[in-house]
Amino acid sequence: MDDVDRALIALLRKDARTNIATLAAKLGVSRGTVTNRLRKLEDTQVIVGYTVRLKPEAQPERIRAWMSVQVEGNQTRLVIASLLGEPGVAALHDTNGRWDLLAELEVGSMQELSQTLERVRLISGIRATETSIHLASYR
Repeated sequence: MDDVDRALIALLRKDARTNIATLAAKLGVSRGTVTNRLRKLEDTQVIVGYTVRLKPEAQPERIRAWMSVQVEGNQTRLVIASLLGEPGVAALHDTNGRWDLLAELEVGSMQELSQTLERVRLISGIRATETSIHLASYR
């Protein structure tokens, strides 16, 4: 990836629905260049999909939480694989400090959150977890 690819990805992060002509104008390249680069980024799976981002208020019934995860010994890869298979885990991040991983949880009810937490805590290789429920989002 070069600077044009990174700038293209940054523009798509702001608005993945931006049309090719607008992307080309903002990048100072031709529409063909944008089309070819998008195809290459998709073919090499740098871009694996496009999604819709909703304001938290658009889905008030959804419960979102952060779960910090401490991994036992050198079992990080196994824990990551298990967490990526957990339906309540919307995203998973590697981090530093006291916690090894940070999981973004998204569920439909408190009961579903409780079940997700229980399943995650039973994953072999997890030493400790700490969960914080999102109460409000400002950005």
